[in-house]
Amino acid sequence: MSDNAVDQGKRTWLITTSCAGAVGGVAAAVPFVSTFAPSERAKAAGAPVEVDISALKPGEKLTVEWRGKPVWIVRRTKEQLDALKTVEGELADPNSQRKAYPTPEYAMNAHRSIKPEYFVAVGICSHLGCSPSDKFATGAQPSLPDDWKGGFLCPCHGSTFDMAGRVFKNKPAPDNLEVPEHMYLSDTKLLIGVSKTA
Repeated sequence: MSDNAVDQGKRTWLITTSCAGAVGGVAAAVPFVSTFAPSERAKAAGAPVEVDISALKPGEKLTVEWRGKPVWIVRRTKEQLDALKTVEGELADPNSQRKAYPTPEYAMNAHRSIKPEYFVAVGICSHLGCSPSDKFATGAQPSLPDDWKGGFLCPCHGSTFDMAGRVFKNKPAPDNLEVPEHMYLSDTKLLIGVSKTA
């Protein structure tokens, strides 16, 4: 009789400790397993970004973040668009033929955009990854030619880009600014990171 009582006590003890161990194991495993799932920040870093461009006026630039990079949306003026034709002979790759940053088919034109008025580009210089500054004003300025037609200047090593992000000849930057995949959801909504062809 005393043997049965001891066995019952051992059995109760084994069941209790096994249950406690199982609960502890699950509690320890949940945080570990959850590390395999991408975080919300990681999901957002690669997700397409929707941008409202309704308030963007001609001559203005809006910057948003996509995949941890600055993406510019520039609403160009008629004068800025007209100037694109006048600088083609001074550009290293006026037709965006280089393949380091392939230009989407729908942006393989002189204005490098779907709609001529709007230019969408990753705001990172193709040389060493600096972010160029806006130099939209025309004419002579420090570090720019006297006949400057407007565009971007990389302050790190002096690379210059026109208003379509095309790099000028004999500059450190080897390629034009990257045009990311994008599409218009409406006249005032832009989606960066995906295109209709994808």
